[in-house]
Amino acid sequence: MKKLTGMLLLVFLAVGVVWAQTVPDPAAAQHQVSTAPAAHFDVNAATEAYMAELSPAQRASSDAYFEGGYWLILWDLLVGLAVAWLLLGTRLSARMRNLAERITRLRWLQTAIYALQYIVLTSLLMLPWSLYEGYFREHQYGLSNLTLGGWFGEQIKGLIVGLILGTVALVIIYAVIRRATRSWWLWGAGVVIVFSIFVSTIAPVYLMPVFNTYKSLPDSPLKVQILSMARANEIPATDVYWFDASRQSKRISANVSGLFGTTRISLNDNLLKRSSPEEIKAVLGHEMGHYVLNHGYKDIAFSGIIIVFGFAFVQWGFGWAERRWGERWGLRGVGDVAGLPLIALLFSIFMFFLTPVNNTITRTMEAEADAFGLNAARQPDGFAQAAVQLSEYRKMHPGPVEEYLFFDHPSGWQRIHRAMVWKGENLNDPTVRSGDAIAPPGAR
Repeated sequence: MKKLTGMLLLVFLAVGVVWAQTVPDPAAAQHQVSTAPAAHFDVNAATEAYMAELSPAQRASSDAYFEGGYWLILWDLLVGLAVAWLLLGTRLSARMRNLAERITRLRWLQTAIYALQYIVLTSLLMLPWSLYEGYFREHQYGLSNLTLGGWFGEQIKGLIVGLILGTVALVIIYAVIRRATRSWWLWGAGVVIVFSIFVSTIAPVYLMPVFNTYKSLPDSPLKVQILSMARANEIPATDVYWFDASRQSKRISANVSGLFGTTRISLNDNLLKRSSPEEIKAVLGHEMGHYVLNHGYKDIAFSGIIIVFGFAFVQWGFGWAERRWGERWGLRGVGDVAGLPLIALLFSIFMFFLTPVNNTITRTMEAEADAFGLNAARQPDGFAQAAVQLSEYRKMHPGPVEEYLFFDHPSGWQRIHRAMVWKGENLNDPTVRSGDAIAPPGAR
């Protein structure tokens, strides 16, 4: 236990040290006009004016939805543990392995056959919980546009993608585990990291279109402005795409995704239909910030550190559990695919306790992208209004501890307040003073 405690402390220290060394100076990310305010601007009053756009009923609904998500983190873990315990305790996992061994003598093919059984069976066992969390709860808060049939269609698509990618990944991981018997956890973590990079690279071009139709945004002044902003920040994109997310939900979103030459600027039709050009440019400026600040690569680096320590925890936990229950469960060591539910169970426990660390890493990068986006798009009111729209499913004003533990983005209040601080520091800039850019919320 002392070794485990020390290892977890190392996770926090390693992430903190690397993060401290790689966080860029937001002011250096983009040139900002440095002028004294032309007139007094009350940042707090402007922030509260935006917050007042939300009725008490809207605030109560978004708070309830988001706070319910805190419990979902725990329930997701418990449901996953119950499924893993069912597969192990009933020796169902061992019987699935035995079936694969009767079909073929090839180890890699045995792993593939087991993986197919495991992915399908766990998806079926978790279907009632997934149905509540992804369909009924989303409809309860008015966030989903899917019919029940449409929701099942999305699940089938995800299952097919998971079967293909998951089976390939597990075949490679178990081949490595069997080859490197002592350092399997380190090599296994390496495979997961490399595979994650591969998926991130192909996702914009090959995976996302499975779930949505992507089309080139029609020529318009807005498209010209978005591409101009991209060129000014050296983003290698020659087109802007929109996709039909309104089939699934009412949420607004956009992204600048892809690695190693697959970069794509995309925004969903909800953002196009529900937002002003100022809001759209503010959101795209934020997403471009992720690209320019290399957040994709930083996320890989931090995730890699966590994955390595996660596999180290799994190595310790697997050995402990196998000594106590391995014979009862029919396990033959860590290289036995029948132990996959135990590996999944242990890694889920590890990630559950690292939730605040993961949230802090992501929230910090989101705050950096916010600062970059304000400088790039120069639309503080558009950014604030977008934050108001996001309040449909995000709590706007949490306490500091609550935000640290559960928020993977800055809270809505924080984002609006920072936008108003930026606005107050740039009132002399004609690009900020023009048009709706400085109109008070009540005047629009």
